Amino acid sequence: MVWDVILAALVHVDEHTIELGEGPLFYHSSPYDGVPVVYLHGAPTSSDDWIPFLELAGGIAPDLPGFGRSGKSGHLDYSIAGHADFLERFLAELDIERFKLVAHDWGAAGGLVLAQRNPDRLERLVLCDATPLLSGFEWHRLARAWRRPALGEFAMGSITRWMFARGLRGACVRPEAWTQERLKTVWDQFDHGTQRAILRLYRDADPSRLAAAGLGLEELDAPALILWGERDPWLSPELAERYAERLPQATVEVIEDAGHWPWLDRPELIERVAAFLNQSRP
Repeated sequence: MVWDVILAALVHVDEHTIELGEGPLFYHSSPYDGVPVVYLHGAPTSSDDWIPFLELAGGIAPDLPGFGRSGKSGHLDYSIAGHADFLERFLAELDIERFKLVAHDWGAAGGLVLAQRNPDRLERLVLCDATPLLSGFEWHRLARAWRRPALGEFAMGSITRWMFARGLRGACVRPEAWTQERLKTVWDQFDHGTQRAILRLYRDADPSRLAAAGLGLEELDAPALILWGERDPWLSPELAERYAERLPQATVEVIEDAGHWPWLDRPELIERVAAFLNQSRP
C-alpha cells in the first residue's frame, strides 16, 4: 500500500542540454515547489543515479564536468574547487539562490565547497558516503595508484568491462543492486574523458588539500542528514561520525547491509531522504 501511494506520486523527469562556459552541460530536472533540491553524483557515474529521487522529491541533477553527457574536454578544471566553480555558474544560469543539497562521493566535495562559500544559501543537506573534507584521511590503495603519474594512467587504462562491473558490484551488498542495463550505461560513459577527470580529481586531493577544503564546515548551520553504508569498501563509516562532529545540525545513520551507494542496497532510503528534504526548517 505504501509503495502504491509512492508510485502514484512519482513525477516526470526531464532531460536538458545547455551550453555553460566552455562546453555542454547535461542535467535532469523534475517539478519542485519552493527551494529546489540539487543532487550531485560521484565517480564514475552521472545524474542517472538520482532519477528515483527526482521522481519522488523533485529537483535538479547535473552531470558534473567530465562525467555522463556533460563536457569532458582536457582544458576543463577537474578539481574540487573547479567543480564548486562549475556549480556556482550552473545555479546562476538557472537563477537558483537558495538550495537543498543531496550529494554522494565526489559530488559532496564540490557541493560542500560551494556551500561553505556562502552558507546562507544552504537550506538542507544530505551526504551519502561523501569524499572526506577532513584531516587525517588516507586514500585507499587504488586511489593511491591513480594519484601517481604514469602508474595512474596505466591502472586506469587497464580496466576492462569485466573489472569495471566487478568493482561496482563489489561496492554494494545486494547482487542485483547493479542491473546489466545500468552497468552498460555507466561503462559506455566511462570513456577517456571521464578517466582523465577521475585521475585529475584524485591528484588534486592530497590529504592536506582535502582538510583545507573543509575548514568552514562548522559554518554550515543547516539541518543535515548523513547516510553511510556500513559496508562501504572505500570510505569507512567512521567518516560519517567525523562529519557529524563538524556539522552543527547533523544526524548520522549508518545503514546496515549497504555499501558505497547505500540506496541501491536499501531502496527505502529514497523515501527517507525525500521525507527529510520536505521537513520545514525550524
